[in-house]
Formats: sequence, C-alpha cells, structure tokens
Amino acid sequence: MRIVLDRHIPYLIEALTPVADVVALEPEAISADTIQDAETLIVRTRTRVNRALLEGTNVQFVATATIGYDHIDTAYCEEKGIEWISCPGCNAQAVCDYVEAALTELYTPEHLHRMHIGIVGVGHVGSLVAKMAERLGMTVSLSDAPKGIGESLDEIAQNCDIITFHTPLTQGGKYATYHLCNTTFLQHCRPNALIINAARGGIVDEQALLSSGHPCVIDCWEKEPQLNQTLLRNPQTRLASFHIAGYSLQGKYNASHVCVEALAKHFGLPPIAMPTIGQATGDSQSGWLGRVTESLRQHPDEFEQLRTYYQLR
Repeated sequence: MRIVLDRHIPYLIEALTPVADVVALEPEAISADTIQDAETLIVRTRTRVNRALLEGTNVQFVATATIGYDHIDTAYCEEKGIEWISCPGCNAQAVCDYVEAALTELYTPEHLHRMHIGIVGVGHVGSLVAKMAERLGMTVSLSDAPKGIGESLDEIAQNCDIITFHTPLTQGGKYATYHLCNTTFLQHCRPNALIINAARGGIVDEQALLSSGHPCVIDCWEKEPQLNQTLLRNPQTRLASFHIAGYSLQGKYNASHVCVEALAKHFGLPPIAMPTIGQATGDSQSGWLGRVTESLRQHPDEFEQLRTYYQLR
C-alpha cells in the first residue's frame, strides 16, 4: 500500500513506514501527479482535497490531521466512495490553553473576575473554554443554536465583555457560520467587547471587525495565508497568531493517532504502533502569545513558513 502524507504531520512517518510505502511530501508538492498511485492521503488544512486533486488517482482513504475539514470536498469523496476522516477534539485542550493565554496576557485576575464571557459553539473546545473561564472566576454564557444550548447571539452580544467563537465553518443551511460575527452582530455588542477567533477563518467578517474598532484576538484569518495586514497592524488587534492555537505536541500526537487508527480500520490491518510522544520544545512561558504576535507583525508575508516551523508548545 502506498501512503502520501504531509511531511510536517509528526509521528506518521515512524508509525506507517513499517506497514506501507510512505511518501512524505511538502504540502505544496501534493498534487494529482504525486498521489497518482497512492491508496491513502493524509493532509493538513493547507491541502485542498477535491476533484482536481483526486480525479483519476487510486486514493480510497483520506485523513486530515485537523479538527476542521472545510478543505475537503466531502460531497465529492462520498460520491466516489472515498472514505474521509477528520480528528474532532484532538487539539481541543490546546485551543482552550490558547484562549486562556490570551485572557491572562490581556487582563489581570481581578479584571477577569468582573468579566462576562460569551462562548459561541459548545463542542469539544467550547466546553473546555467554559470550564476554564469558570476557573478564572468569570461569568459564563453559552450559545450553540444547532444544539439548542444557551442564549441567542443577540443576548451574547448585548451582555458579554469577551466573545470567543468555537464553531466549524459552514457556508449554507439554517445554521451557517460564515461571517457569523458580522456588522449587525458587532453593532449589538458592547463598545469594548473583545472578539476572539481561534476557530476558523471566515467566521469573523474581518472588514466589519476592522470598521467596528472592537478589540480582538485573531488566530484564524479569513484569506489565509494572505492575511488582513491592516487588521493585523491595527492597535485594536491586541494579539494575533498564524493559525497555531491548536498546535501543541499532545494535540498533534492525538491527531496522528486518530489517523493511524482509522487507516488500520479501513484497510483491515492489525493495530499499528505509535512512537513514543516526544518533549515539547516550543515557548510556553508567560507572555508567549505576545511574542508570537510580534513575530507575525514583523513577518506577515511569511505566514505559512511561521506556521510550518512553529515549535510545538
């Protein structure tokens, strides 16, 4: 069996080489030609998995080592009988830790005790963020319309000092989340309410956010890797990063493990051993998100390079 994978997904080469012919490529080298003879494709969000990539190949199983899967044309995969999987919840704790880092860099414990946080999207990440915020002494409101949980978006806007989004990105249907945070929503918010997007680019209408003047923390950008540099450099953007909220060593290990288990199940293989998890080498000291922000502001055109070579915390 031949497996083509993004070489920057940790642990996969070591786990899969004993059981398959593994071809590890830079994400920009993954193409219809390079995956022609592969039965399995394992990617990150940088790779668009669609008809243009898959048509005429032997791929029958696709895994993305990420929570989100809007980079996969799932309808096409299902039409062609190609099984696909994502890794929901794999890095939920890392995203929660990112939100906590932002809160504790921006506010003192005394301030947080007096603040009201609204959490939009109460899945794996949102649930952890709610527990974290309660631990910090904050008042917590939840909103998840598809699940019928909590308050309306209007109530969140009107009542909360901080609003953090943890939904998937969906373009259509009753509960579409594209530009969920838009001009109308922002007009209903408290004047200085902090907006956090550590979910998916496109959930927040960045132009509307810029026009509103609301302070913000942005990890996921609408047109990555061509990020909105005006928003990045505006003082209203208190903290910013290059889509690495979920980039912890444990989160990456979890995602790789899910991919390996799903692959073994799909092809009827015996359990595949994972290598031992390593030691995190990234910056996790107090103030690390501020240092990431400064790095991005200094090198805004190197978004993908910064992301690819980010040292896992």
